[in-house]
Order: sequence, then structure tokens, then C-alpha cells
Amino acid sequence: MGTTIDPVAAQSVPPTRLAETDEHRDFRAAVRGYVRDRVAPAQRRWEDAATLPREFFTGAGAQGMLGFPVPEEYGGPGVRDYRYNAIVVDEVARVGAAACAIGLSLQNDVVLPYLTDQTNDEQRARWLPGVVTGETILGIAMTEPGAGSDLAGIRAGAVRDGDEYVVDGAKTFISNGQNGDLFVVAVRTGEDRHGGLTLLVVEGDTPGLVRGRNLDKIGLHAQDTSELAFENMRVPVANRLGAEGDGFGMLVHNLPQERLSLAVGAVAAAEGVLQQTLGYVQERTAFGAPVSRFQNTRFVLAELATELDLARTYLDDCIASHVRGELTAGRAARLKWWTTELQVRVADRCLQLHGGYGYMREYPVSRAFVDARIQTIYGGTTEIMKTIVAKDLGL
Repeated sequence: MGTTIDPVAAQSVPPTRLAETDEHRDFRAAVRGYVRDRVAPAQRRWEDAATLPREFFTGAGAQGMLGFPVPEEYGGPGVRDYRYNAIVVDEVARVGAAACAIGLSLQNDVVLPYLTDQTNDEQRARWLPGVVTGETILGIAMTEPGAGSDLAGIRAGAVRDGDEYVVDGAKTFISNGQNGDLFVVAVRTGEDRHGGLTLLVVEGDTPGLVRGRNLDKIGLHAQDTSELAFENMRVPVANRLGAEGDGFGMLVHNLPQERLSLAVGAVAAAEGVLQQTLGYVQERTAFGAPVSRFQNTRFVLAELATELDLARTYLDDCIASHVRGELTAGRAARLKWWTTELQVRVADRCLQLHGGYGYMREYPVSRAFVDARIQTIYGGTTEIMKTIVAKDLGL
């Protein structure tokens, strides 16, 4: 089963600063071993298949990498310590397995909080055990063809009919759209832009749920991303999260952790590609000398290393704030904006140092380059992040 988490030991250290206990370090070592042995060698195969196999999720579950805050009565360790979530994303993203990092982050960081914090006992008993084992793959359906970052623009409608909601509409860019077993779906139940949104949990085999094609992206090829359509889909009222009209508040409440998770992946992926590039420039020769001897190479890598050092320090401080329950939406927006833009820049400049070989798929830097580009778009675009920061400044 791999290394497991002792809930008592994990919570005995007051989360007043970012620090890894022996339990965190043991867990990181176990995750690193799983990534080295099970994830890194399979990346190209999963990319060619354009999806992550279910065994990836169940393997992560067996390793104890899923469902940290799930109470023990539902099969989880019952640990509310985001440092464990961050370790998973950090180790997976560092080896360039961005699609895998996103898949696990959706499970742990993005969707799970709705199922632990906004559910009743009956719902938890139905849904949480499978999430911990990885047998239940999660997805969230917010984005629509006409509503991206503007959550209040959601139009997919749900009309109550007795003990059911009848749902019609469409969603797009849904990660885990092909594999997903359980989707948190944002629907409109009223005309008020904010107060008219409700969250429903939809099982993957629900009649009327139509999975569209697996979208052909420039990067994240192993991550299945789909269009979903709802055609007279009937969802039990018993699958509603909270009260009708509470959806917008729930969505906004969970966004800081989602953006923090994206920042963890951004910094780890950038650090990983920088480390790989440091090795490459010392081996590659041009004009009779290693590329690492050229002043331009040294300056570029010195600049990137310094910027990543700053980003890591800021990220660690934000993780510490989140562990204390103090991470604000404005600070999460600053972090997501800065680290994802930096990730794109690092991947671009490292590819340039590889020359023509950087453009070849067999070199990890090429995957890092195309996978990085989406980071400044999903989870809220950089432009939206700047708007949030401006509001945080009172502008």
C-alpha cells in the first residue's frame, strides 16, 4: 500500500510556518518513488493514448496520494494539511508529467473540497470512499462555450421537477471529461447573476449526459479534455450541494486553493526543466566548446534560477498562509499570475538553449514548452488575475 499518513502525527505540529515534518518527508520519498517507477516511464505512452489510464488513479490511491481530508470513516486519513497536496503536485510536475499533475490536482485540490465541505453524511458515504481509492475519477463542469472566466455568465439551466432537476445545456474544456465518474456541475436555477447558480453532482452514467469528443490540444496530450452536453438530464435533488442558489459562493470560496495548486505545479515544472537544461548545456557543444561556457547561456540560466528562487520563496509563504487558513483571493491571484507566466518564460528560454533539438518531441523541454502554455489561461487567465489584484487594491 505504500507509505500511509498517521493523522495524529500529521496534525501534532502546529501549522504556524511552512516546514516538513518526518511524516511529510517520508511521504515525499514515497511519492517520488511512485513517480519515478510508475509515472515517468509511461508518459509518452499515455500521451499517445490521449488519456490517463484508470490504473494511474488507483495506483495513486493505493500509494496514499488521494483524499487527504476525507474522514477515516469514509476511508481517508482525515488530514487537513495542504502540504501533502502540494507534495503530490510538486513531485509529479517536477518530472514534466503535467497532465498527471493536473489529474491528481483535480482529484485532491479542485473538486474534493466540494465533496468534503459542502455535502451531508449520506452524500459523503456515497461519494468519498471511491475518491480515496482512485476508483472514482472527479471532474468539474463550469466553463461553457459562452462563459469562460465569467462564472456569473453560466447558462446551462436546471428546472426542478419534484425530486429531480431537469438539466439542459453544454460545457466545454472539461478535464477528465472522458474518464470522469463524478462531476460537480454548475447550473443556473434562477435569473440572478450570482444568486441563481446551483451546484449538482452528476454521476458519469446519468442518462442525458453526453460526452463529446476528446479535444485535440497543443499540449497536455495525456489529459482527456472534453465537451459535455446535457440533454433532458435528470439529476436527483439529493445530489445537490448545499441549498439552491449557493453555487456561486461555493465556487468563489474554492478558487484560491485551485490557483495555489496551479502555482505549485508551475514552479515545480519550471524548476524541473531548468535542472534538465543545466545538464544539457554542459553536454552540448557548439564551436568546439560546451554551450555552458558561453556568456549568454550563463546569463540566461542565472536569471531564470534567480527568478525561480524568488517564486519558490513566495510560493512557500502562500502555502504556509493557506495551511493557517489565511490565504486571500487577492494573494492567490498574484501568485497564480506570476508563477504561471514565469513557467512559460522558463520553458521558452530553456527550449531556445536546446537549439533545434528542443523542437523535437523526444526531448523533455519540448513537452514542458507546450504544456506550460495553458497555465496562464485555465483557473482564471492572467488578465482576470490582474483584475482581481486591482480590486484587492481598491481600484
